[in-house]
Amino acid sequence: MDISKSIISMVQENLIKILSLRKDFEEKEDGSFVSKADYFLQDLLINKITSYFPNYSIISEELKSTNTNWNNKGSYIIIDPIDGTENFVSGLKEWGIGVSIFTKGAHDYSFIYLPELDEFIDSSLKINRFKSRISGISSSLKLKDLQKLKFDSYEYRITGCSMYNMFCAITGRFKNFENVKGVNSWDILPGINIAKNNNIPVTVNNINYTGELLFPDKKYKVRVG
Repeated sequence: MDISKSIISMVQENLIKILSLRKDFEEKEDGSFVSKADYFLQDLLINKITSYFPNYSIISEELKSTNTNWNNKGSYIIIDPIDGTENFVSGLKEWGIGVSIFTKGAHDYSFIYLPELDEFIDSSLKINRFKSRISGISSSLKLKDLQKLKFDSYEYRITGCSMYNMFCAITGRFKNFENVKGVNSWDILPGINIAKNNNIPVTVNNINYTGELLFPDKKYKVRVG
């Protein structure tokens, strides 16, 4: 889709500026970090995407919203400007951008872009997958969370970035990925819809995912693969 090509070009043109802001960050109420790059990139993405979809509502991680009247048949753009901010501010390259577009409640298009790794996938691609025995698991897990995992492979990785984890599970670099603690809708919607379009098994809160909108009013446990 033209919009993803346009966004990739925009991010590449602004990457030096984005990376220059990675040391300028603060701690949010939930204990996670947000950087000035999150806000800068969010503004760029919203301006670009709304030029293609002017009448869509925006849901984004760093936008403060008091909306409780979510419409399952509404048209939304869901944005995670920097997923893996902890990685980003620590100088790691495993961070990513995720966007999902829903039109009248139905999934239209999603993409994941990993700028410093120069990797991209979207929901229009049919993926030629690797064959891996690695299971990806989410970060910030305590022992009780780890004990909930179904350890059905030999190798495990914690990368600290949902978009990267999803990318790896979709492309077969991971056999599967699981978050048993629960995450926000913007963390998973791009990945689970790309996975679904490639016939990769996806469960959300232990139920098979069928492409529905997920709103930021709850946390979601997810498994891909």
